Amino acid sequence: MKSKLLLIVAVVFVCGLAMFAYAQDPQQEPSSAPPSQGQSSALDIQGIKTYLLGPGDVLEVRVFGQPELSSSVQVDGDGNLSSLPFLEKPILAKCRTDKEVQKDIAEAYSKFINKPQVSVRISERNSRQPATVFGAVRHPTRVEMKRKVRLNELMAASGGFTERASGTIQILHTEPLMCPEPGEEALAAPIDGTKIPLSIVKISELRAGKSEANPVIRPGDYVLVTEAEPVYITGSVMSPAGIYLREELMLSRALAMVGGARKEAKLSEVKVYRQIPGSANQEVITVDVAAIRKNQKPDFPLQAYDVIEVPEAGMFSSSRIASTLVGALTGGLSSAITNTGMYLPTRVIY
Repeated sequence: MKSKLLLIVAVVFVCGLAMFAYAQDPQQEPSSAPPSQGQSSALDIQGIKTYLLGPGDVLEVRVFGQPELSSSVQVDGDGNLSSLPFLEKPILAKCRTDKEVQKDIAEAYSKFINKPQVSVRISERNSRQPATVFGAVRHPTRVEMKRKVRLNELMAASGGFTERASGTIQILHTEPLMCPEPGEEALAAPIDGTKIPLSIVKISELRAGKSEANPVIRPGDYVLVTEAEPVYITGSVMSPAGIYLREELMLSRALAMVGGARKEAKLSEVKVYRQIPGSANQEVITVDVAAIRKNQKPDFPLQAYDVIEVPEAGMFSSSRIASTLVGALTGGLSSAITNTGMYLPTRVIY
C-alpha cells in the first residue's frame, strides 16, 4: 500500500514540474498561425478606453439586484438609448463614453431605486465603418477605427508601400465626421453628392514628416496608394526592361535604372515614342542624352507608356571607330594564324 501511495505522489510531482517548466520556458515558440478575423490588431484596440459611442453600437446594461431592468440596448439613429425599461426619457449616448452613459442611467433609475448599482459594457461597436487600404501596398486591408488614426499608422498596418507605388496617396471620404472636436464642425456636415471629397498626399512628403501630409483618417475612408504606370526602355542598354513611372521620372535616371547605356550607344539620338492622346498614332521625340549629361540641355521628363529606344552608333562613328579597328586587327590576325596552320608555342615565365 505504501509503495502504491509513493508511486502516485511521485507521478503527481513529476507532472507538476513538467507543467511548471512548460509555463516558464521563455524559448517556447509562439504560434505561427495567422490571427483569425475575430481578433483585433494593436491598432484596433488602443482606443477602446476612450471610445465614443455612435448609432448602431450595442450596450449591455445591468442593474444589480434588479434583473427586470437589465437589458441589451442599441444606440438608435438619433444617438440615444430609447428602449431602457421603465425610462420614458431617452439617454443621450452619441459621442459619449460608456462611463458617462452609465452615470446618466444610474441617475435616471435613482428615481425608482435607492442608490442603484449600474454597469454598462459595450458589446458591439458598429457605429464606425472600417477604413480600407488598397493599391500599391503589401497587405491590402480593412482597419477598424476605434480611435483617431493617422495616415502613417494605416500605412504601417498595411505593410508599407510596394515598388509599384507611383508617389501619391488618394484619400476618399465616404462619411461625415461623427464626433468633431472644436474647429472640426465643418467636417460633420453631410457629404455633398455633387463634390468628390478627395484629397491627395505625396508619399515623399509623408516620409519627410510633414504634418499636412499625415492627416487623420476617418471611418469609412478609402485610401488608395496609386500604382505607377510603366515606361519601356529598349535598344543599346545594359538591361532592356519596363520600369514604373514614379513622380517626375527623368530620362537620364530611367536609363540609369536599367544599368545605363552600352559603349556603342548613340546617345545623341535617343528616340522616345509617345502615344498621342485620343489617337492611335505616336509622336517620335529625339532627345540628345549626351548633351544632357554635359549639362548643355535640360533633362527630359517621361510620361506613362513612353517607349525609349537607345540606338547603336555606326561601325565607323567617332564613338566606335577605336573598338571597330581593334576588333578588325584582332580578328584578321587570328584568321591568318588559323589559315596558315602556324603553331605558336606557349612559354611560361616563372
